[in-house]
Amino acid sequence: MLDLKHLKTIKALQETGSLTRAADQLHVTQSALSHQIRDLEDWFGVQLFIRKSRPLRLTPAGERLLATASAVLPELVSAEQALLALGRGQRGRLHMAIECHSCYLWLIPAVNSYRPAWPDVELDFVGHWHLDALPALARGELDLVVTADPVPMEGVTYEPLFRFEILLAMAPSHPLARNTRVAADDLAGETLITYPVDPERLDVFRHFLWPAGLEPAHVRTADMTMMIVQLVASQRGVAALPSWALREYMDSGLLAARPLGAEGVWSDLYAAVRVDDRKSPYMDAFLDTVRKTSFNTLSGIRRQQS
Repeated sequence: MLDLKHLKTIKALQETGSLTRAADQLHVTQSALSHQIRDLEDWFGVQLFIRKSRPLRLTPAGERLLATASAVLPELVSAEQALLALGRGQRGRLHMAIECHSCYLWLIPAVNSYRPAWPDVELDFVGHWHLDALPALARGELDLVVTADPVPMEGVTYEPLFRFEILLAMAPSHPLARNTRVAADDLAGETLITYPVDPERLDVFRHFLWPAGLEPAHVRTADMTMMIVQLVASQRGVAALPSWALREYMDSGLLAARPLGAEGVWSDLYAAVRVDDRKSPYMDAFLDTVRKTSFNTLSGIRRQQS
């Protein structure tokens, strides 16, 4: 039966043109190599090369075996290199989902900063609306999930990224813009514009309105941050968004924003990863890049308390 050593042998014979030099290249004795070839020829009932030719010439059977060797051996070398790289943590896969609609603002620059240093890591974004992200992470379909809602799950760990404040955005001419802070009952008569997610996952409900036993007058949803901004700017409602997502619109005068309540509403952002992947060098480097990029580019964020 064929073995990898037979493929290496026929390749060495073709490259050296000599049984003696092929044995030297393969680090075996000429006698051992001759026995190996003879056993293979006897097994298949073929002759692999013309023995009295100088340089050695392969027969049609030898050429056929050489073609297989030429196709298989480079793949074997590539696989070995990939396994070594994986073992050293230099190569891997980072398929990410983001449970934070405006997080692309800082995650894309972080990915762009990370990519040149880790070219062998396969990076991709997966729309989280196509799947339940955290269970998909546990199953191995995803490798990292950016989330503000850590759920205890076997085999998954949550790496803290940063804390951010949620502000209420409004048109500059809105009456609430005259306040220094917004009270929960100020929203009782307002249309609240949110992303299309369950209110139980929105901090403005969980940590601001519901503890006060209140609901907004109306809720309207929009898929993208820019759509929400335009609706708020045109006085179609107000929106609770991360302070860093509002900064450019506040600086340009398109929106005004105020803290929620006396203490403000703060949220923690995490990167969920599998425990088995957490200590991989490529994962460690990615998390470090995300944190550094975030604190270099976003205003108003804080480090999470340990």
